Amino acid sequence: MLGLAHDRNIMVPYDPRWPLAYEAERQRLAVALGPLAVAIEHYGSTAVPGLSAKPILDILLGVRELDGWQPCHDPLIGLGYDYAAQAGVPGHHIFGRGRDLTERKHLVHVVEHGGVSWTSNLAFRDALRADEALRQRYLAVKTAAIAQAPDSRLEYIRLKGGAIAAMKSILASPRP
Repeated sequence: MLGLAHDRNIMVPYDPRWPLAYEAERQRLAVALGPLAVAIEHYGSTAVPGLSAKPILDILLGVRELDGWQPCHDPLIGLGYDYAAQAGVPGHHIFGRGRDLTERKHLVHVVEHGGVSWTSNLAFRDALRADEALRQRYLAVKTAAIAQAPDSRLEYIRLKGGAIAAMKSILASPRP
């Protein structure tokens, strides 16, 4: 159901068990982090019913201030996560967990609660949930990025990054 080897990019059909897996992980995170976690949200493609996705749960972990993320480190390590210092996502401190260090099943993105990353990622998730045409556009972008970078997660992120930023900016624009 979940798990993808490092530097391998594949998409699988949506799995209705993903929200249950997220909820189980959210509870583990909430207990381990206590008040350090202002909020915890499921985002990314596995959070969008019907959307094909890489089989990795993306979780936003909101902290009061991004500069104060370090107290989250040890509790996340204690839950079996490792810190991905070179993950390449500005404004995110990313921790990954899998069956072992060769794969990822969960990615926790520590971001500032209410900050740009928090609000834009959740707005994008919600827009994907509500808009079939946007979901299809996003799926086309992801499919093309995987075809061009089947063996590089960083290149995959880079390739789809511009299109995602454009979609997010349209969503953030005031409507007449």
